[in-house]
Amino acid sequence: MQHASLSVAQSLLIALWVAAVQSRALGYSTLMLRFSPMMTGFIVGLVMGDVAQAMKITAAIQLVYMGMIAPGGAMPSEPAVATSIAVPVALLSGLKPTEAIAIAVPVGMLGSYLYQLRFYFNTFIIRLTDKFASETNDKGLFLGIIVLPTIVSFVLYVPLIFVALYYGAPVIANFTASLAGGKIFHILSVIGGGLAALGIALILKVIGKPSFLVFFLLAYFMAVSLASLKINTVTYAIIGGIVAYLYVMFTSANAEA
Repeated sequence: MQHASLSVAQSLLIALWVAAVQSRALGYSTLMLRFSPMMTGFIVGLVMGDVAQAMKITAAIQLVYMGMIAPGGAMPSEPAVATSIAVPVALLSGLKPTEAIAIAVPVGMLGSYLYQLRFYFNTFIIRLTDKFASETNDKGLFLGIIVLPTIVSFVLYVPLIFVALYYGAPVIANFTASLAGGKIFHILSVIGGGLAALGIALILKVIGKPSFLVFFLLAYFMAVSLASLKINTVTYAIIGGIVAYLYVMFTSANAEA
């Protein structure tokens, strides 16, 4: 389902969601919502009335961010911001998931600068919080730790994301739709696929062990060899769980012996 543009309500709802996630206003769980595009993609799909296609696009974007880490809370590219713009543009213009990645990455990089600007504004709040701490002012600490940083996030993100969605997304979507099927989008698709592969490689580098690579190769060749059977992901997940259980069981038995 393709849309000509986003309404004011749609743009505002997505902007409010991004601000809430970036501010961690929903508690510690919002840290994971910020790092993973999946929930933001779901919200965008829900708001735009096309959850299925939104999640297909978001799944491709998720692959790029699988191996990213956030030292000190800062990421080189903000997943929630990237998804909030790339998914609507892809839905509006009918982009393939791999083509949407090429939009998500630069938008996410701009979002990281916005996050750093939020850090800068929070330095002034920290000074106020230190004053409240020295006075053992409980209400003041709540204001400095919870309320004011949340307000700063909403003031920064809501207007910018709203303007980007309401005014920018339709323009980008119309431009990309006019170029659909050409060489440019073939290049974008190839680049997007490469970035997804890079994300998988990074996660393997971060958490993988050489002894576990055989399982990755087994899963890959099973997926390719059995593609004609149209086995869904849930079935593969169950098979993977069984293989993992057997591996742990046998290795534990050998260790005890």
